[in-house]
Amino acid sequence: MVEGARAEPVRNLSAGWNVTPARGRTSPPDGVEVGKTRTRRRARTYSRVVPGASGRVLVVDDNKVIRQLIRVNLELEGLEVVTAADGAECLDIVHQVRPDVVTLDVVMPRLDGLRTAARLRADPLTRNLPLAIVSACTQYEVESGLDVGVDAFLAKPFEPAELVRLVRQLMERRRPGGSAEGGGEGGSPSFEDAFGATAGVEEAERAGRAGH
Repeated sequence: MVEGARAEPVRNLSAGWNVTPARGRTSPPDGVEVGKTRTRRRARTYSRVVPGASGRVLVVDDNKVIRQLIRVNLELEGLEVVTAADGAECLDIVHQVRPDVVTLDVVMPRLDGLRTAARLRADPLTRNLPLAIVSACTQYEVESGLDVGVDAFLAKPFEPAELVRLVRQLMERRRPGGSAEGGGEGGSPSFEDAFGATAGVEEAERAGRAGH
């Protein structure tokens, strides 16, 4: 079990956590040095425009290992990633970072993911940001997340491909012609909308395995 995982009833959306980076990449992204036993990161200054990056994700999780796993897999897919250790840090940097998508754990010190999502929705500068809960996704977390306007949910453990697919789909909502407000009449997605993207990932993964 991944360090920091909680023993709660979980709606599992995948077979297990795969620490191997997403397929199709044979070399690390710029700024990453890969050693034999660990991945080390050189200091980086984040600006709004980063050559070669196809989008920016703010990853918020109090577990350092999980932050790094998410970060590496998204960066291998050409995305720029900024991390925060809790909701308070997220709110401190979100205006400077200006992400395209924010992923949030739920249980974190100082400010949890649900209250962070509510504050992001209350801020005129961030209220249209696509938000995804990446957590145990218990019934309480999903229902509370929908109440505050979370767009999508991904249950731990998950496959890297699921994470990448979900983030890409959320990014489409910020492009011209897309809706950053969500799927419901009031701007919040329905339960089916929120889980629809992840369900599509599951079907694609099953189809891929069946074809081998």
